[in-house]
Amino acid sequence: MDRSILKKVEFPQIDEERWRALVSDSLKGDGDADSLAWQTDDGISMQALYPRAEGAKPLSRGRAAPGWTAVQRIDDPDPERANRQAREDVAQGAKGLSLVLAGAPNAFGFGLPATPEALATALGGISLHNMHLRMDANPNSRAAVDWLTQLFTERRINPARMTLSFGISPAATFAGTGALRMSIEALEASMPQSFAGFFAMDLPGILLEGDGRVFHNAGASEAQELGIMLASAVSHLRMFEQARQPLVYAAPHIGFSLCVDQDQFLSVAKIRALHRLWARVQETCSIEPTPATIHAETSYRMMTAKDPETNILRTTIAAFAAVVGGADTLSVLPHTVVHGLADPAARRLARNTQLILADESHLGLVMDPTAGAGGIEKLTGALCEKAWEEFRQIESEGGVLRSLMGGHVQQRVLAMREQRREHVNDGSKAIIGTTLYPADHERPVATLAAQSPSITMDAAVTCQALLAQRIDESAGGSA
Repeated sequence: MDRSILKKVEFPQIDEERWRALVSDSLKGDGDADSLAWQTDDGISMQALYPRAEGAKPLSRGRAAPGWTAVQRIDDPDPERANRQAREDVAQGAKGLSLVLAGAPNAFGFGLPATPEALATALGGISLHNMHLRMDANPNSRAAVDWLTQLFTERRINPARMTLSFGISPAATFAGTGALRMSIEALEASMPQSFAGFFAMDLPGILLEGDGRVFHNAGASEAQELGIMLASAVSHLRMFEQARQPLVYAAPHIGFSLCVDQDQFLSVAKIRALHRLWARVQETCSIEPTPATIHAETSYRMMTAKDPETNILRTTIAAFAAVVGGADTLSVLPHTVVHGLADPAARRLARNTQLILADESHLGLVMDPTAGAGGIEKLTGALCEKAWEEFRQIESEGGVLRSLMGGHVQQRVLAMREQRREHVNDGSKAIIGTTLYPADHERPVATLAAQSPSITMDAAVTCQALLAQRIDESAGGSA
């Protein structure tokens, strides 16, 4: 074909009036452009088309270079097999590893044994220099920090040559397990001493996290997840203050973990909103804002048991949204996670999803590609307002830990989960492969043989645990 033909092609200009006419034609009398409006779980009304947002500025990021770090979970109860998996992941392109210990709220029934020997075995023979190593919030978080630092000393690993996130999140652990090993008052009194030791060791990276994944997977809306994370981060700032650590130095050691799902616009806006909210909190504390450090994990609650291959599409969309929104690190759950411990094929698909987005789609080359997009900017701002309301409500209940102890956060999250269940059952929310185009027969799903570890935990304080529940379970998918 003669390429000169491309110079002769003319495309008609489409203004809003012409666009609306095209929409009406395509709907064939069953509605107009206004009928394409939609509403989020938080009651935010959105239109189908928005003009460019004037004066919008790209969000600042903590990373010096564009892109993100692909992180693979280490969650096999067999430390030696976990080590083989981790070696394979690193050899095939993963730049980060996430230690998911048994008993962690996001272990989904599995997880490495919570012992220093298991950690040493799982990380054996892996060069951690220039790698990202994180740990999921779990009841043994504080002890695991000591185990890791001892491991670094024994293997002569320089923490300054890697990035770290210890992921300590008392609120996520309390909500996900329903228990704390000490009273809230004792926790608040003892943690500042632990912080002092952390600073004395001069370890880089994230110490504490505002972790919203437990709440998301239990049914929280986007604004609820954001508000809870913000309340958690503020509680961390108070603890740093009690440890007599200047907040300007403490703030960079606080990070966030959240979930991204198949609703790409909401997931993009949620991450962008978190960047803005954290900057606002720091300004309120009279410190120069530092960019939020955000770890994203694809949603467990969006995964389906029927037609599990559709989960690959869901996690790909979610991963796309995480990168576009501005996540620094990302874990993609294997598509068979609801059926058991992922086998090598499922882990490889999860890993390669990120590698393709990075190396073939070059998705991370632009820091904030949605800056100025009218719809995204509107949704980002509305989520900030709704999340700030949730944050203030939690603060009025005595802070996130006391709100959980009183059952207030749980009540709002479970009410949102029930509202979503009703939308699934009345057909207003469809699930591909379950309620829409359901698979006509069950197909075998390959998983690894693994025994869920038994966890016992002494509890000084208890609350109603927020357990993960998939949306497809509301539709009779498969429990």
